[in-house]
Amino acid sequence: MGREEKIARSVVRAMTHPEDKTDGKPKASRLGRILALLSTLLSLYCLVLGKLRPADFSNLRRKRWGVDDDDYVRSFQPDGGESADEPLKAIGDMGFSGSTFYATADQRYLVKSIPRYAEHSFFSQDLLTPYVQHMAAHPRSLLVRICDFLAVSGWSLGRLLRTAPSHHIVMDNIMHGREAAKQRGDPDWENWDLKPTSYFFPERDIAGGALTSDATKSQLADEFHDKIVLRRDQAEDLFATLEADTALLAAHNAVDYSLLLVRIRLPGPAAAVSEAQQQQEPPSWRTGVPSADGKHVFRASILDFFWAKHKAQPKLMTLLIGLWNLVTRSGHMSITTTPNEYRARFLGMCRSIVEVRD
Repeated sequence: MGREEKIARSVVRAMTHPEDKTDGKPKASRLGRILALLSTLLSLYCLVLGKLRPADFSNLRRKRWGVDDDDYVRSFQPDGGESADEPLKAIGDMGFSGSTFYATADQRYLVKSIPRYAEHSFFSQDLLTPYVQHMAAHPRSLLVRICDFLAVSGWSLGRLLRTAPSHHIVMDNIMHGREAAKQRGDPDWENWDLKPTSYFFPERDIAGGALTSDATKSQLADEFHDKIVLRRDQAEDLFATLEADTALLAAHNAVDYSLLLVRIRLPGPAAAVSEAQQQQEPPSWRTGVPSADGKHVFRASILDFFWAKHKAQPKLMTLLIGLWNLVTRSGHMSITTTPNEYRARFLGMCRSIVEVRD
């Protein structure tokens, strides 16, 4: 079993067995308990994970988002089919943070590792309570729905050597339904990870990008060279939601977040039924908003809001870029600018890709 599979197993155990229960089960022998303890202590990848603030996330899931507890846990259990031993599937690393992503077998949820201390400490210590309150008060928020927050507990060799991520978030997957659409023969879905591209990116801007591989540059933010065609009421609702969401992030010093945009091309008028309509839910940016020209359904979510300017690593990066700018005057990076300035450019980017039709 490889590293990714072992990490996935530790996540699955935390999601399906949040507490060790011995009621009604024979207790392990003393030797068995000792061997289990040694196995845990010597493990490099199968860390013992526990849920942080489980009651808060459970309340969001059940009372605000209408997620059934049994259905939620079932997404992390083997389905008895070909993927019975793989309830989580690794889908690769994402960008420069060292994070890895897993998807549940039913594609409803994603698990993202948060290996950097500056990021998981910001979420747990600074943003978690405001996030929970904001999501409870703003049911149409575009901030990604975080359903659980997992953190390492207890000691092990893997925790000491940092061979496996110590923290993970479980979040809603707005790409859910893509595989079913492929099986129906519908056009494949398109997606973009959007950030303001006017900032200084060393991988792109130093020596015209000649010093960096194409693979590295491909991890930079995408560009959307088209328009989201919306009715005026749709656009106003979108902008108001973005204003509220980014105000929360700016108030807590977050920068460098991105907009995940999904475009689903409708094969014809008869197929213009989104997942939201099928489930008798009002259209939303999570389930699908139909474009005003009848050609597409769009989904969107704000991701990666864990980089806060007041943490030690961001402060160091800001200092280094400040020294660099004494010579080159290249300008700020998206991770070293101020929260309000990043918010302004982010909102400007979002407005620039929307076309309003009365």
